[in-house]
Amino acid sequence: MSDALKHECGIAMVRLLKPLQYYKDKYGSAFYGLNKMYLLMEKQHNRGQDGAGLASIKFNVDPGTRYISRIRSNADQPIQDIFAQINGRLNALNEEHPEKVDDVQWQLNNAPYIGNLYLGHVRYGTFGKNSIESVHPFLRQSNWMHKSLIVAGNFNMTNSKKMFDDLVNLGQHPKEMTDTVTVMEKIGHFIDDEVAKLYKKIKHETGVNKKDASPLIEERINIKKILKRSAKIWDGGYAMAGLLGHGDSFVLRDPAGIRPAFYYKDDEVVVVASERPVIQTVFNVNIKDVKEIDPGCALIIKRNGKITMNRIKDELPKKSCSFERIYFSRGSDASIYKERKDLGRLVFPQILKKINNDMKNTVFSYIPNTAETSFYGMREAAEDFLNLQKTKAILSGKKEISAEKVTQILSQRPRIEKLAIKDAKLRTFIADDNSRDDLVAHVYDVTYGIVKPNDNLVIIDDSIVRGTTLKKSIIKILDRLHPKKIIIVSSAPQIRYPDCYGIDMAKMGDFIAFRAALDLLKEQNMYHIVEEVYKNCKTQQPLEDTEITNAVTAIYEPFTNEQISDKIAEMLKTEEINAEVEIIYQSVENLHLACPNHLGDWYFTGNYPTPGGNRVVNDSFINFYEGNNQRGY
Repeated sequence: MSDALKHECGIAMVRLLKPLQYYKDKYGSAFYGLNKMYLLMEKQHNRGQDGAGLASIKFNVDPGTRYISRIRSNADQPIQDIFAQINGRLNALNEEHPEKVDDVQWQLNNAPYIGNLYLGHVRYGTFGKNSIESVHPFLRQSNWMHKSLIVAGNFNMTNSKKMFDDLVNLGQHPKEMTDTVTVMEKIGHFIDDEVAKLYKKIKHETGVNKKDASPLIEERINIKKILKRSAKIWDGGYAMAGLLGHGDSFVLRDPAGIRPAFYYKDDEVVVVASERPVIQTVFNVNIKDVKEIDPGCALIIKRNGKITMNRIKDELPKKSCSFERIYFSRGSDASIYKERKDLGRLVFPQILKKINNDMKNTVFSYIPNTAETSFYGMREAAEDFLNLQKTKAILSGKKEISAEKVTQILSQRPRIEKLAIKDAKLRTFIADDNSRDDLVAHVYDVTYGIVKPNDNLVIIDDSIVRGTTLKKSIIKILDRLHPKKIIIVSSAPQIRYPDCYGIDMAKMGDFIAFRAALDLLKEQNMYHIVEEVYKNCKTQQPLEDTEITNAVTAIYEPFTNEQISDKIAEMLKTEEINAEVEIIYQSVENLHLACPNHLGDWYFTGNYPTPGGNRVVNDSFINFYEGNNQRGY
């Protein structure tokens, strides 16, 4: 994606089902779980490079022993930073007590971060915040183990304000009005409530004191009930993991399946991660053994090792995020790899139309590297087209065609080249706008001597969101090759609406498709629609989320996809560009063909999977209209 977008987050959880001595005996180290957590987090660093955190819980330690450890970092290399700190402390302890290196119980009692249950998190900063206080996991401490709570998640709630107000009405005084704080305090409130009721019941039944009641509370505490009460009004996309201090754990997924979560279990371990191939790689297991957590369900692991999948919220129509498939998730997943190739293949007929079937004078390439897989699909479609042309040419010659002519026909192939290479060493550190723009224009190096003056140049990208990098850098450097025409191809459809479930696309004015539609409305004397949409959005503000409709769709209704694409091309071509510039976007229909099981397409269509999405898009438009540079949630 040439326009850098920040992603939601990645989670990793490991629950060891055997005593630590088992892993020492079988794998040579009691740090087996910690080592696996490092791999799980590193393999998901694509999901967050601004911050990382890890928490661990020890079982079977005496009172007065630190049983919860947590470490967080917002350093430049946060995953490496936290594990360097962990290794530093463990190595120092081993040097201080070399006689205890093989004593697993001593390590459990004395070494930080070694434990039976682990939760890790990687993140990108949102709302411009990347302070250490914003880095997961979050910790709600208590002297009662069953009241201590650790939470980390890949989530964004559309109704954080309502959730905050609910906490205030309960008599609480939350320290922040963020979805992370409100989610944690909501769960914590119902844990406290459940524990109080359980203690009252246990005392009535048995007459035991608080000390003897604690293990009974831990055994009976109903995580399913707590989550059902906590999540009752949640509206958003989430894959949320939680650990209770005594050892119960859970991972809860939103009812529309917006955010991904996968798990694997055997007799040694239960592992959860945001991405399937990460689990496959780290634990060397078959794809069929890695399962998806069902939308609206929680995978609950009790302290005694019992594992259940529990329905927490009624399932909504499944709308798994399609951006996961197009861009964010690791392309090593078998299904995602195929889907990305299909995206490139399915957009090829539009390319043929733009180049008038002239394969001889067309060069194909891609920017950035993440577009490589869709490029393979486009290349295969080009090869299929040429093979069909070759067959027709040979058959049309019948018996009179010479061997030389056959060889000439068969030698035709698509002109595939690597034209742009990003210079990773360059950083746009200059503050002055004019100097900065010049630096941005040199972020990519270009390969000279391949493109001829009469050539079309076709470049495929993952998606075109803002168009800033295209306008200020990529099109300029491609024009230095002196092609006749530059065709930028997006393997994703036009991004027209904000995301509110965790991806950093929240402001209407940022989208080049939106700005193009506004320009078209002005040109065709229809700008009154903008005023009408604003009034519609304002009228709906007092309504409940379930009553609100997306008013912003009216901005795009007068125009075809092609009209908006052509306007975008016009906006991206500056005066110094000599080549023709054209833009091709994937169609929504082809997106669904390529990703049939991941139909979350609200950024393209405005069809939000939860009621809160319609409020967000309307509020985002209001902010744009009123000149408020803020998010709609």
